Amino acid sequence: MTDQPPRSDDVISGWTSPGPDNVKLVYFLYLASLVLGVTSLIGLVFAYLNRGKHGGWVDTHYTYQIRTFWIGLLYGVVALVLSIVLIGFVLMIAVIVWFIIRSVVGLQRATQGQPVANPESWLI
Repeated sequence: MTDQPPRSDDVISGWTSPGPDNVKLVYFLYLASLVLGVTSLIGLVFAYLNRGKHGGWVDTHYTYQIRTFWIGLLYGVVALVLSIVLIGFVLMIAVIVWFIIRSVVGLQRATQGQPVANPESWLI
């Protein structure tokens, strides 16, 4: 018997189907959105589509990722409104730092196969 290399559609479905690889992909899409913008929406769609389908520690990450998007959007809108009085610019930097830290911490936990301790948290 010969070992055949994985087909390209198997590799793609591995990243898009519920599981650890998809969780990591969503975190990478979130981080890429700081440069590209729209990739966080793609990550949000993946998180919504795959939440509840794998179970275990993976589902804590999907909940954490969904909340990261919506809470970050809320913080961003508040910072945008407050930019009228100039404090919003400082808050926008804080929101970006919060988003990066939350994504990196989640990615580290996903890489180690650990659940997010409190996926419902508004902080880190």
